[in-house]
Amino acid sequence: MMLRMRSVQDHLTTVLAAVGPVAPLDVVLADASGCILAADLVAAVDVPPLAAAGRDGYAVAAHDTGAATLPVAHDARPGSAPSRLAPGQAVRVASGAPLPVGADTVVPVEETDRGAARVALQGPSDVGRHVRPAGADVRAGEVVLPAGTRLGARAIALAAAAGLGRVRVHPTPRVVLLSVGDELVEPVLGPHAPAGAVFEADGHGLQAAVRDAGAAAVRVGVVPDDRARLREALEDQLVRADVVITTGGLSELAEDTVKDVLGGYGTVRLDQVAMTPGGRHGFGTLGADVGRGDPVPVFALPGHPVAAQVAFEVFVRPALLAAGGHTELFRPSVAARATAAWPSPAGLRQFVPATLLGTPDEGYVVTPIGDPGRPSTTALAQANALAVVNELDTDVRVGQVVHCLVLEG
Repeated sequence: MMLRMRSVQDHLTTVLAAVGPVAPLDVVLADASGCILAADLVAAVDVPPLAAAGRDGYAVAAHDTGAATLPVAHDARPGSAPSRLAPGQAVRVASGAPLPVGADTVVPVEETDRGAARVALQGPSDVGRHVRPAGADVRAGEVVLPAGTRLGARAIALAAAAGLGRVRVHPTPRVVLLSVGDELVEPVLGPHAPAGAVFEADGHGLQAAVRDAGAAAVRVGVVPDDRARLREALEDQLVRADVVITTGGLSELAEDTVKDVLGGYGTVRLDQVAMTPGGRHGFGTLGADVGRGDPVPVFALPGHPVAAQVAFEVFVRPALLAAGGHTELFRPSVAARATAAWPSPAGLRQFVPATLLGTPDEGYVVTPIGDPGRPSTTALAQANALAVVNELDTDVRVGQVVHCLVLEG
């Protein structure tokens, strides 16, 4: 079957136009880690809610300090109600304890004789010293984090401190992975695999890639190149999927199992994308008649592990970030000078596993790993970048500036 050739940019534009953020949900903080805020985070309370001691020491009135000895009225601990300080007295306070009414400064313990009944102060203390005023960190009603913020550990701590037990987020997309092919077996079989079998690498690699992109991966495993079996596996997972990824089953010599089955649930288009490695791609959406309110994006990727990983980086990873509510969708990229020459097929955008070295100040150099014309899982595993060669170039010269997609570091 002859497929229409599409440019990489055209295919990417189609993908991103079809994939939007997963519908927002209100979730408890424990389930919000890594998610993107769908609404501004507004503090429910002042932080701290009351004026509090900023150090272990003695709460006093500043005008009572100096080379003085004061009676210690009582102790104040975090979580207690504010006590009252009589003139000429001191209250022993722990850091974080409410400041007693009548006190306006805290003298650290190291500036005293640490007395229990009476305390000798070494010198004067200014008003407000070592005191955290009420609302010093956050005021009730204040926007503390805007919509679009990723909720990492520090943001979660801020939400909790601001009295928010639930937040509105774009939930982590759930991605279902199906590897299609009669020849595929699980790596656990090792040397006991039957002759002619191919170890299933796509699903394992993409599962890690999906998680690295901040999404949840559900690897269904190997599905035979059989319409009924693929349909059964798809229906079992589709009601819970936000995105579906299949690999394999796209060869020109194979039957159209993947396209036919996916097409039965929505609109899936199979194209030849002007890129290497791997150029045969399917993309579309599966309809709402499968138990979901919104169409589910589906990617049909090539079966070669390198081609599948490259397609993921170029098309799927940005889509997953968009589904999760992110605004920054693409990995960083830099321009680097090639340290070696290599051929590139005319009319195709070439993605070459490579080693990228350098700094922004000194500039970057890039070196291909292995033979750029023969996709290698070893080369891809060793790479920290993909050198991207323009469709109009038929070779790369030493010293030529090449655009590089940074994979790590």
